[in-house]
Amino acid sequence: MSHSTGESPRQAQLRTPLGRVRGAGSAKSGVAHWWGQRVTSIALLPLTIWFIASLATSAGMPHHVAQAWIGHPLNAVLLLALIGLTFHHIAAGLQVVIEDYVKPEGRKMAAVLAVKFACTLLALAAALAVLRIAV
Repeated sequence: MSHSTGESPRQAQLRTPLGRVRGAGSAKSGVAHWWGQRVTSIALLPLTIWFIASLATSAGMPHHVAQAWIGHPLNAVLLLALIGLTFHHIAAGLQVVIEDYVKPEGRKMAAVLAVKFACTLLALAAALAVLRIAV
């Protein structure tokens, strides 16, 4: 068993299991993904509270009043932020699940691409709906 560290097979056999795997991880590529999930979670918290509170206070609102509410610049910007962050967070979370539990590499790649495509398409459709009302 040859390692990229340049050690002989005999040296590799003498190392502990922890010593053999140390440094053979993801080269810290998962750290950015992990932080991204935390940042979007924190950003989504006040946006979601704002959205739920807005929905709760606007129950029974006529259609033209709801359109005017969406058309207000602050509401439109917050809705677009909510849409973008929500679908980004969903795609990132599902990617982690797929990478952890889908085993054949081809299936894993296809599933990640399908999730990213679907989330992008749905986010664009939702953003377009807001923009059509707001502009």
